[in-house]
Amino acid sequence: MEYFRNCYYLISHGFLLIFIYLFIVHRFSRARTVLICLSAFLMLCATDILKLNLFPDSKLCYAAVTVFQIVVTQATGLMIARERNGKVLFLGLSASNYVIAGSIMASVLQIYTENEGLALAGSLFVHAGILVFLHVWLRDTWLQTYERKYIKEWWGLCLIPVFFYCGFSFLAFFPHTLYEIPDNIPGVMLFILTMFVSYAVVLRYVKSESKRTDIYWKNVLFKSYIKGLENQYNLMEQSERNLKILSHDVRHYSGMILSLLEQGEYGEIRKVIGYIEDVTRENKLVRYCDNLIINTVLMQIMERARSLEVRVRLDAVISREIPVNEYEFAPVVANLLENALNCVKEYDTESRCVEGKIHCVADHLLLHIENPCDREIRFDGDSGLPLSTRGEGHGLGMQSVSSFAERTGGSIDCRWENGSFSILLFAKF
Repeated sequence: MEYFRNCYYLISHGFLLIFIYLFIVHRFSRARTVLICLSAFLMLCATDILKLNLFPDSKLCYAAVTVFQIVVTQATGLMIARERNGKVLFLGLSASNYVIAGSIMASVLQIYTENEGLALAGSLFVHAGILVFLHVWLRDTWLQTYERKYIKEWWGLCLIPVFFYCGFSFLAFFPHTLYEIPDNIPGVMLFILTMFVSYAVVLRYVKSESKRTDIYWKNVLFKSYIKGLENQYNLMEQSERNLKILSHDVRHYSGMILSLLEQGEYGEIRKVIGYIEDVTRENKLVRYCDNLIINTVLMQIMERARSLEVRVRLDAVISREIPVNEYEFAPVVANLLENALNCVKEYDTESRCVEGKIHCVADHLLLHIENPCDREIRFDGDSGLPLSTRGEGHGLGMQSVSSFAERTGGSIDCRWENGSFSILLFAKF
């Protein structure tokens, strides 16, 4: 019996760390990550000797060692994770629940068959089945969810696996085991089924929340795009009217110039020609880049900058056809430039300046925005993005930028130093 318990605990620890390894985005190299997981596995197996072999009848030892093993397991997940947050803890606790389900199956099979070899084989089969099923059905979806920042309540969601783990522990292992109270087996099996259903509900919630947020940003984009088209149309109408007036008055200007020539008033002729050039230049539609969608957004932003008397030094090189979704890229450009305008609009006229470099060509994307900022910027510890100070409902623009960077495999770097804030987004294709 002692040999059997050591074996099925060893199997459980192995699958637990494999699960954590597969479902967490790693901070370190593969070799270093494997070494950390292997060290944790050996530590769990070593502490099993205390509660299973040296002090098998001590409930205090069992409880203390179990708590220590929980800490080791969750610390391992947090240690190897690229981002240490509530999602990683949720995954580690969930992994413990999935693995404990396989361990319970070993005990159930041993109770009903009284064959330790068959029970271990069955436990191994159940562990492997759960892992393969979750890897095929859930892993890609989970990694996408792990990378996104839409849902903030992960610390609250961690209570779900915590209560499931406590329920499993008290029903099947402590203070009485299933061997002592086999009547608990049907309840435990129903509890396992409830756990799987609950996780399915949580996953559906995460998916629906992601879709809802995606739809929200698409609506924001189309609203901005339509408004930009309206502004562009109004500018074209105004320019057309002004140029028609100028065209109508050209014969008068021609007559005026001829009269001034006869009088030798060359200085006045220069003033008339300068006036005509000014009117023509003012009514010329500015094209900031070759891409229609992005150019529309830039026109809208630059019009707002002029109304706020903000100088924008813009270097935009954006091809007509770009390697990213222009309907996703447009709100990123709009959000970052609008944030910069909002930051400097209350400053002195000399300080109202924004520098922007936007290059999107076949092999890379570079977006760099810099502006003066005299207030200290606080950054999110998980994402590294600046936190909004305008209350609830704000800061969604930066989440959109972060989501776009993740989808394109890009990186974001934000800095605040010497009274200047800058954000750099770069992706190589």
